[in-house]
Amino acid sequence: MMIGILTAILLAMYLGIVIWAYSGRRRSDFAAAAQLPLTEGAIDNSSEPQA
Repeated sequence: MMIGILTAILLAMYLGIVIWAYSGRRRSDFAAAAQLPLTEGAIDNSSEPQA
């Protein structure tokens, strides 16, 4: 009985994350993240120590 309740809770959490990730409000964030590997010099290395 307890395993079934836990499974239902975890399934609901998973579906909530999937719906959140694929919602229309996240589209611009995904588009920006998709362009990161294609941009030159976009990485900020200011926190790394200089040698």
